Amino acid sequence: MSFLRALLGRSKPAKPDLDALFALPSAAVTLRAGAGFAPTGTGSVAFRAAEGRAFADLQRDITDLLNADDGPAVEPAADEYGYTWLVLRAGPEAAASADISGLVTDVHAVNTSLESAGFGPSLLCSLVAFADAAGRRVALVYLYKRGTFYPFAPLPGQRRDNALELQVEAALGADLPVEKDKSRWFPVYGAPGL
Repeated sequence: MSFLRALLGRSKPAKPDLDALFALPSAAVTLRAGAGFAPTGTGSVAFRAAEGRAFADLQRDITDLLNADDGPAVEPAADEYGYTWLVLRAGPEAAASADISGLVTDVHAVNTSLESAGFGPSLLCSLVAFADAAGRRVALVYLYKRGTFYPFAPLPGQRRDNALELQVEAALGADLPVEKDKSRWFPVYGAPGL
């Protein structure tokens, strides 16, 4: 089969590595030291909601589970493209400490729960938001279907700060598996939690 793929110019899609999310806390330290960006304490997971009771029950169970402990508050939101976002907001003390390990664990739990219930193909991306002293915002976006990260820096009016994105990419170095194909650095304008 690999000969046929090569002949037709198709490549085998990368398998998602959700454990790559656990590299975000060390990348956050690097991003703070190298570019002055600190975590805002907000993360989110985007997915295409499936119809039916099983999916609705799973979404409710995930939200209830994460809201039951001392972790970040979880709230569902929808965007204009038909994706559902579960937005996780850490409390002010967790955001101020700049330790995002608990937030990353909860983002990982949402992704893993959806994947293990058979809804992996519905996952789009996950993101963790950062901001600097000047008020600029940037998100580290994890592309589920590619198993890679990329920075996204929104500007007002559905524009993006490409120079800042490249600066963040350079600051991260080898801390995260960054998507090499920049045409796959999709804008997530209006993403809840950013």
